[in-house]
Amino acid sequence: MRHFAANLVLLMSTLIAAGCGSPEQNFSKLADEFVYSTLAFSPVAATAAGLHRFEGRNLDEQLDDMSPATLDHQREYYRRFRERLQSQVKPEALSAQSRADLRIIQDQVALQLLDLEETQTYLHNPTMYVEMAGNALFTPLTLEYAPLPDRIRHIVARLRILPLLLDQARTNLISSPAIWTQVAIEENEGNIALVDKTIRAAVPAGQRAEFDRAARPALEALSAFQHYMQGSLALRDNYDWRLGRDLYTRKFRYALASGADPTDILEVAARSLQEVRVRMLALALPLHARLFANHRDHADLAGPARENQVISEVLDRIAARHSTREAFLGDASRDLDEARQFVAQKHLVTLPPQANLQVIPTPVFMRGAYAVGGFDPAPPLEPRLGAFYWVTPVPAEWDQPRIESKLREYNFYKLKLLTLHEAIPGHYVQAEYANAVQPATRRLLRALYGNTPYIEGWAQYATQTMLDEGFLDNSPELRLTFQKEELRVISNAILDIRMQMLNMTDREALDLMQNEAFQEAEEAAAKLQRAKLTSAQLPAYYVGWRGWLALRDKYQQAKASAFRLPDFHDAALKQGAVPLTELAPLLP
Repeated sequence: MRHFAANLVLLMSTLIAAGCGSPEQNFSKLADEFVYSTLAFSPVAATAAGLHRFEGRNLDEQLDDMSPATLDHQREYYRRFRERLQSQVKPEALSAQSRADLRIIQDQVALQLLDLEETQTYLHNPTMYVEMAGNALFTPLTLEYAPLPDRIRHIVARLRILPLLLDQARTNLISSPAIWTQVAIEENEGNIALVDKTIRAAVPAGQRAEFDRAARPALEALSAFQHYMQGSLALRDNYDWRLGRDLYTRKFRYALASGADPTDILEVAARSLQEVRVRMLALALPLHARLFANHRDHADLAGPARENQVISEVLDRIAARHSTREAFLGDASRDLDEARQFVAQKHLVTLPPQANLQVIPTPVFMRGAYAVGGFDPAPPLEPRLGAFYWVTPVPAEWDQPRIESKLREYNFYKLKLLTLHEAIPGHYVQAEYANAVQPATRRLLRALYGNTPYIEGWAQYATQTMLDEGFLDNSPELRLTFQKEELRVISNAILDIRMQMLNMTDREALDLMQNEAFQEAEEAAAKLQRAKLTSAQLPAYYVGWRGWLALRDKYQQAKASAFRLPDFHDAALKQGAVPLTELAPLLP
């Protein structure tokens, strides 16, 4: 009898633990566990997200553990969590908000298992370790989540264990494509300068001795890792950065969550590229007549030959108006003020009330992937803190032709477009809305693992909307430059898909970017490098842009005469970065 009673109590406890609440409550508990547990796997990411303590651990003083035992533990966690989702969650019983969260979690689990079980980035990509180390030190330096002395103590604690992380990197890395190793070497030079110069200069006098004691072995470890990459790892370059058709197709599905396969997108993108070139010719011809009054309009040519000749001549003249190497960052700040005023004047979207956006140089250790610029949002758990619009300086050591190529690509008009995309009304505005999502677990989930087409698509769509509303007095030069950017977005998708799964060569890639999409040599070379460093990320701009336009059209049809553009923008941004396929049911 006692055994029966004990078994009954055990059964009741198990049922309660498994979740006898509502489907919403049970899923909420699972989501909460997933978000905080997986974030704690990476103390470096946790600091950036505003999670400083977890289960008694001070995450700000720790680095990611990349030991085989810990990676095995994470692999097993994701496997078991996938099983729990399948057995415990019924999507049809959830609200639209929870179904969107479920989709994000399912895709994130699939992506993590794809990497841990099959692509195994940790065995082949040294940039992962270099950028992890850089972010571990740069974030506490720049993000004012605590007084500076406390943040310096966190940096010192991480410096003390940095040699262990680099030892784990040497143990794990078995081979690396030459391009990955070369970029890691360049970015690691930034880490050395970050510790030895940037952070050292910021350390208060009373903490300098403690910092020096930690910095010395850390710098030695960084230098030793540099020699390891230049020597041993560089000789083991027999790993292909291409994923191949099967792995790439699966990663594409999980990362973009668009419902389309890469072959579908490739077909649509190829048609779009030709359509945009036709539109560009129509816009370029009047500009050509004005800019080249005594110059023929090449009517003797036809098709792509005429498009190339007329459009390239006009773009070449437009590119001549550009910043200087010294003024590049300041000009971006000026463009930011201009964009903010226009958005407010037109009431395109409700601007965030905070004044927390800073324009800063891109950290050196991140310039491999961010050759031009980027955006680093305020932490979702501490949204009051700073957000950063990164602008990558033009290196002083470049020769003049290379500097000129970069400045021509990011000329007077293109620099404005970059600022619209990365800052206002693009990523900064989107991120500030996302940082107001409630509850906190949902906000954190959508910030950490949010849908990339939603994020990048918004920035492209928002930039187009600015031009459609008359930004810069409906400048045809700006519009043509934007159409050139549209070609870039399309060619990015083509480039990524063809390079990753169809063996596109470097020469074919450069020909696409320079001859069909009118990109400068320096920009094309940087994008080729990025296409080898990342996968299933470059198509997100094209997929997301198309998705946002389709979503707006559908919403406008549903609202009919009650449709207001700012209402649509505010409502869509308030949801955070959910897959675009899940966004429509969330809108009022």
